[in-house]
Amino acid sequence: MPKFDTVRRVPYTPEQMFALVADVEKYPLFLPMCEALSVRSRKERDGVTVLIADMSVGYKAIRETFTSQVVLKPDELVIDVKYIDGPFKYLRNLWTFKQAPADGCDVGFDIDYEFKSRMLGALMGAVFDRAFRTFAGAFEKRADEIYGRPAAAVSRPSAI
Repeated sequence: MPKFDTVRRVPYTPEQMFALVADVEKYPLFLPMCEALSVRSRKERDGVTVLIADMSVGYKAIRETFTSQVVLKPDELVIDVKYIDGPFKYLRNLWTFKQAPADGCDVGFDIDYEFKSRMLGALMGAVFDRAFRTFAGAFEKRADEIYGRPAAAVSRPSAI
């Protein structure tokens, strides 16, 4: 039953960070362990987009694919991910994007999961935990590449 949550302050707007995280098809380009991601379906209703996506992850000789429902709520600046099928007993992931008091955005990343198999949990648990701890940083680095690091942000630390 690993759980990890963090908040990082980044020098981008909440809308920019929401758009970056919502662009799930690009995850294999920069996200640790993500080897492939395909969107099975995309439905929009009342300003909310619901995706069903398959994500393939790997580490050394181990490869797993799991299916999730990704709910994009741009008006609330929230992305809610719920597990559907794969090697987990459950997986829940929540992203929040809030305007920081000065400039920038506080990005919240919260994940809670458990593998179905104790053996897979023993093999992959520590690797997944380490990977999840690097996710927020991977998204910040991706934002730097996409949006360019603001000059005022270069000298101030990004994590809070």
